[in-house]
Amino acid sequence: MPFARLASATTPTCHIGLGLAAVGRPGYINLGREQDLPADRSAEALRERTHELLDAAYAQGVRYFDVARSYGRSEEFLADWLNAHPEIDDIVVGSKWGYTYTAEWTTDAEQHEVKDHSVATFERQRAESAELLGDRLDLYQIHSVTPDSPALTDKYLHARLAETAAEGLTIGFSTSGPAQADAIRAALEVTVDGEPLFRTVQSTYNALETSAASALAEAHDAGLTVIVKEAMANGRLAEPYAPDALKAVAEETSLGCDAVALALILRQPWAGVVLSGAATVTQLASNLHAAVIDLDDDQLTRLAALVEEPQAYWERRGQLPWH
Repeated sequence: MPFARLASATTPTCHIGLGLAAVGRPGYINLGREQDLPADRSAEALRERTHELLDAAYAQGVRYFDVARSYGRSEEFLADWLNAHPEIDDIVVGSKWGYTYTAEWTTDAEQHEVKDHSVATFERQRAESAELLGDRLDLYQIHSVTPDSPALTDKYLHARLAETAAEGLTIGFSTSGPAQADAIRAALEVTVDGEPLFRTVQSTYNALETSAASALAEAHDAGLTVIVKEAMANGRLAEPYAPDALKAVAEETSLGCDAVALALILRQPWAGVVLSGAATVTQLASNLHAAVIDLDDDQLTRLAALVEEPQAYWERRGQLPWH
């Protein structure tokens, strides 16, 4: 398991990873994006921003970096940075397949990505990821598995993924939608030759959406590394959009709403890595303060009141515009 590398890390931020969804392409659904990124959304401008973030993250103890085939040119930007730093050998790199980026570097495309969990898509995207990241890729995840995904039942796909795992690549999956818990439990049942196929799970969990918690605890108990994504609820938990209860707790800690939102997840015993989706170095520094926040029972009670019904949460997320 590549995440064993993190076991020897001593920095308090080693359990915070950096996801590049927000900086690998010009358009995304995060709130406040107009202020976060430069007006110039050229590939070179976002490559430079990505490298600034990677430099800052590594310097501050972050050791997991997360990309995907559908995150624009995120794999390419990360590969460029890795090639410029051959001395860095203590990080874990994860990517995902199953969505194809179709926006052609625009922010107003009719469709930004297309989902397909077929074997053909796996073969094509595995080759594309390998061309860019080579043996620096540690973890390859099926992107956004839902209970109806053919990836849960396609035995030939399972066999191909198991072959890939035998070659040294860790196989995982991510989830999305109001039925994440069902998808996680179904994936835990997938075996090849009697052995569990998946070694990691990446799911949405935050102060507003906690419905996957029990299933993630089960995954952790089964030996999977749990990665938490969308900890900031696509900006809804960051200033100035954060709910009043979160703002109040943040004021009490003298740190940002973002740091409190991340700290709330880091305290979960099943959370192996929590992703920061920072788009600026300042945001990243604020996010990393989460590692030193200690929330008391009263604060936790007030934050627990923020939880939304999963269906309502995901409906609202689906209405967020691409900026």
